[in-house]
Amino acid sequence: MSWDESLFRAVNGLAGRSGVLDWLALTLSSPDLLWAPGILLGLYWLWLAPREAFIAGPVLGGLIGLVDFIGAQVKHLVARPRPCMSIADFHQIEACGKTFGFPSNHAVNTAAAAAFLQVLYPGSGWIAWPLVVAIGLARVFIGAHYVTDILGGWFLGALFGGTAAWLLLQWPRFRQPVPGVAPSTQAKSSAP
Repeated sequence: MSWDESLFRAVNGLAGRSGVLDWLALTLSSPDLLWAPGILLGLYWLWLAPREAFIAGPVLGGLIGLVDFIGAQVKHLVARPRPCMSIADFHQIEACGKTFGFPSNHAVNTAAAAAFLQVLYPGSGWIAWPLVVAIGLARVFIGAHYVTDILGGWFLGALFGGTAAWLLLQWPRFRQPVPGVAPSTQAKSSAP
């Protein structure tokens, strides 16, 4: 048994022991999970720094679409089977995915968003990264991915997300001072 399979079994072995944990893992794995927090974050962002939100929001949306597409292409290139396709005895609490497993697109997408936000707003990491980790572990818990599928997704997503935000910060007009607004008020706009 490989170390990756051993890690998978250690996390997935907790599945089926608690209805609450199973429900939580399924909820965290749901693609619809992030719509409500995303909308609330967007509204907060618009309230706090409307100019930055109007610029960076669409960039973030495009980034998520791009990394999701790239993750799907990498899956087909690597062609690594999911645990449900290669392991017989494990706790499967969700139907097996239709495509390959490496990298996890859940991990790619969430890490891209977290890295993007943390580069723009360093204080956001204490909220974003624990959610990324919880979603990644939930994907292993329910039997959809190996741990390395998650780690690879986090790396790929963080690389793209951090780079996109860094490039955005290089654009002088992104955080251009607003005429007639006191510098202390502008500091508020750079830290949602």
